[in-house]
Amino acid sequence: MTTPAWGLTMLRNSKTIQVLILSSQSAHTESEGTMSALVNESVPNSNQSMKITKMKEHIGAEVTGIDLREPIDAETHQRMNDALVEHVALVIRDQVLEPADFQNAISRFGEIMEGNNSLYELVEGFPLMFLLSNRLKDSKGAPAKVEKNANWHTDNTNHECPPKYTTLYAVELPDTGTITSVVNMRAAYEALSPEWKDRIDPLQTANTLISRANWETGNPDIVKKQKETTTPAMMHPLVRTHPENGTKAIWFHKSKTDTVTGMDPYETQDFLAELLANSLQDDFIYVHEWKLGDLLIVDNRSGLHRADVNYDHSQHRMLYRLMVKGDRPV
Repeated sequence: MTTPAWGLTMLRNSKTIQVLILSSQSAHTESEGTMSALVNESVPNSNQSMKITKMKEHIGAEVTGIDLREPIDAETHQRMNDALVEHVALVIRDQVLEPADFQNAISRFGEIMEGNNSLYELVEGFPLMFLLSNRLKDSKGAPAKVEKNANWHTDNTNHECPPKYTTLYAVELPDTGTITSVVNMRAAYEALSPEWKDRIDPLQTANTLISRANWETGNPDIVKKQKETTTPAMMHPLVRTHPENGTKAIWFHKSKTDTVTGMDPYETQDFLAELLANSLQDDFIYVHEWKLGDLLIVDNRSGLHRADVNYDHSQHRMLYRLMVKGDRPV
């Protein structure tokens, strides 16, 4: 099994770890010739030299040459934020972060928000940091994450102001097969036919902890909480406008969307599946194969993401997650 990232932090000042990190950075540098053209070349920052590399035409950029434990000037941070908005998914390589380091780094992007903590445990001492683990169990002893319900989604759509960014940091990984995919739903919307755009532009989604269509198969603790809640469904547009660049994107969490305008819960699930089938293209999808030291940030206002479950579940998959509060979708 891959060594946990938090195990490396105790050694991060040793020559061994310095050599490992340098070797990793060199490998990324050598591979850049096969990737797309550079975006935002090198940027001076203290003793760092950040480089951002576009990975696919429609999605994804890789950041190297920066240590997020160190101070970052305003210009460098703005370049990272601009790259994230443009490319939807940003991968920052070769980070060795304790929970406090991770939280400090992400807090530069905005206010860290509370999420739906029924499904995930929190990192001790960090009440806003979620622990995503394949070893978490529900109250009946079954896996807390129901694999057959894993699908494309943005996060926390049952909130009035869902997170603009979801950030993930790998702590412990199986030997192979740990994947998170991100899709550019701005490009997916733009590629739709005029008929499809006319059909979905006016639609609203009613968002809850879990759709009634998933009550039979969902996590029983989440279902119980939803049945007991008196909180009304949160209404959001199915197509939202990005507050920073004015672009439109298809935007929803399939498992949390109880209904779409004029449809019951089951019709809603069928409709959203049809919409995905007609809008997703391979060119719009970035498949992130996790390595220790990776920090993945997704702009939820333009992207959906999905965790792959095809790995050896006898090995531990554990990520830290923080979310940055956004605006109310319009």
